[in-house]
Amino acid sequence: MSTDPETRETSPQPEDGTGQDTGRTEAETAPGGEDRDGAVAAPAGEGAAAPQRSEAEAELAAQRIERERIEQRKAHKQGPVEAGTKLSGKAADLLAAVRAVESGEKPVSSAFREPAPAPRRAAPEPERPARPVAPPQPPNAPGTELVAAVRALLTGAGAPGTLAPQVAAVLGETADARLQADPWQLLRVTGVRPEQADGFARALLGAECRPDDDRRARAMTVWLLEQAALAGHTALEVPALQAALDRCSVPDPDAAVQSGIAEGEVLVFQDALETTGPGTAPVEGAAGEGEEEDEERPVRVLIGLERYALAEESLADGLARLINSVPKENGSADAWERAARSATGAAGELIRAVAGHGLVLHTGGEASRIEPATLLYAAHDLGVRAWAATHSPAGRDAFAELRDRLDLPDTATTHPALTTVAGLLSGAEGPGRDADGALDLDLLVVLDAPQLDVESAALLTESLPDGVRLVLSGDPGVLWSAGPGRVFADLLTARACPQIASRTPDPGPIGELVSSVGIGELPQVDAPGKEVVIVPVRDAGEAVHRTVQLVVDSVPRAIGIPAQETQVITPGHGGAAGTRVLNAALKERLNPGPGRFGGFDAGDRIAYSPAPGRTVQGHVVTADAEGLHLECSGEPVVVPKERVDQTVRHGWALTAHQAVGQRWPAVVVVLPGDAAQALSRPWVYTAFGRADRHLSVVHGVEQALPRAVAETPAKPRTTRLPLLLRGQFPTTG
Repeated sequence: MSTDPETRETSPQPEDGTGQDTGRTEAETAPGGEDRDGAVAAPAGEGAAAPQRSEAEAELAAQRIERERIEQRKAHKQGPVEAGTKLSGKAADLLAAVRAVESGEKPVSSAFREPAPAPRRAAPEPERPARPVAPPQPPNAPGTELVAAVRALLTGAGAPGTLAPQVAAVLGETADARLQADPWQLLRVTGVRPEQADGFARALLGAECRPDDDRRARAMTVWLLEQAALAGHTALEVPALQAALDRCSVPDPDAAVQSGIAEGEVLVFQDALETTGPGTAPVEGAAGEGEEEDEERPVRVLIGLERYALAEESLADGLARLINSVPKENGSADAWERAARSATGAAGELIRAVAGHGLVLHTGGEASRIEPATLLYAAHDLGVRAWAATHSPAGRDAFAELRDRLDLPDTATTHPALTTVAGLLSGAEGPGRDADGALDLDLLVVLDAPQLDVESAALLTESLPDGVRLVLSGDPGVLWSAGPGRVFADLLTARACPQIASRTPDPGPIGELVSSVGIGELPQVDAPGKEVVIVPVRDAGEAVHRTVQLVVDSVPRAIGIPAQETQVITPGHGGAAGTRVLNAALKERLNPGPGRFGGFDAGDRIAYSPAPGRTVQGHVVTADAEGLHLECSGEPVVVPKERVDQTVRHGWALTAHQAVGQRWPAVVVVLPGDAAQALSRPWVYTAFGRADRHLSVVHGVEQALPRAVAETPAKPRTTRLPLLLRGQFPTTG
């Protein structure tokens, strides 16, 4: 490694420094666009006529429609959630609350019933045009009168009237009455924080506003579970939830949880823990002599929201269906074997596994993508309708370049064989759907599989027909999905299907460095071409100065990579060297201007987040009455002016979560001193791995980098998918 791209040739050991992503795309800018620093974002227009929706809004609407299909399939439940064992203490109290619901003392929640098997629901679609159109506007958009009534209620209690459209959309046709009866319902609006909801309740209720109000306790419980989802959890263990409620000044956390269960606001799960080792069923008759047969088994009591519970259940069912179904006869066994023998290394193993199984997992770094590309060609040669889906448009374009570099015939001349996961689910891209509403394909290869959250993964598996082959491919070392769950990691642990591990190493000094980070080491690598450069800095101000110098001058002059092909990655949006400060400094040098389009100028590099967890890069074209006109991955995008603040940021500097699934010729990773407490191995691995030809590390955290790489793995996430998979495949693990 060098200490400067232009000057010294010495290669000192890195002085260590990197940062955990303090803000993910949807964690920093949550679904409603609010900044995680705490301010409530101003919503879109107040009662004005709705503008024509963008493709991103169409995509979200399509995903909502698809989610409704899943919920309808889960609606007919036949019995209560199985407790599975005798409980005591607080777990018994929770179970008593569940039984109170079942006995009729409280309203019954449909989420306490188990799904009945049902055939795939036919959902014929109209004939798709050459370019899919956006779905129709949902009929439940809030009306002008409702928005006005909600605004009057909000402003009368001292709350911002700009929240009215969001409140009306979230709470529905009786939003004003619901809010009047329960002011803490305001917490259901994305971006509203407990102290703001408490202030609204005090203004509305006066002396009747008390911290021990059941309505407040239930609302806080739901809000905390939503915040946990932003951190990746699909449910929380009871002690963790109660501790969080206590920090929110809820006087009786246990009663708050029980009230939420009884009212159907949250669900409770009693998951039996393994007692004979992971992945093994309890041995019959293994109890010692004299022990009672009904001896209490250990359980884990979890509290969760219905939407994530349904998603995990649907995902487990869908994966079981794929694993247990016989793949379609696309080509003979001999033809698949010939294709496998003609491929080299792990590509042959992958083809052979896909030939006989409905679900296959493939792991490896960037270089291993050649193996699913080879699989796609082999499948096309066998007449298989095969598609590949990536996390981002940039990843799709990069995979297309890799595919085209292979010296193999491209048989997919009629329909493109590449899409994004979001485009596939929304219908904006991909093969379309058959008469039953399933995706019209035989083989789907999902790249960047670690970025699948439980809801996207559930929608995906629900959309696949029986007999299809699904390959989930990705690098298990990168940051997990921005949304809740850790689907790819849970599947790898379950070992319910074939797993093919690539042996193709990432090349060059950068590949060597990233591979070492993945196993917890931070070596000094030989970089004769200045592929890896360390730039020590003393403070955040110097970090910003050196970053701008690298992007604008040093890297273009010494490495030959222009500024427009260099990406800055930093731990978070805030702070003295976060994306806001770095983007302001880079704009001043690369595209100065007054910010005449809501802070943006034509030519500005931007990061556009059409949906939580997804970031698309592009640049500003112009602005008019319709909104801000962007070009993202070659496609025109119009962002309505009321949504610009929520979805568009400058994009010269990104966080690692925003950058995942993409690569650039040159990357400058900025590690300010205030990032030391947030470091982790996955963050370092992801940030360093975004560089293709050159990596500069602006280093200001001293020994925090080697400690993070060696000692700080990914933060654990609480999910139910492993248990559900064990229920489907009890001998796996």
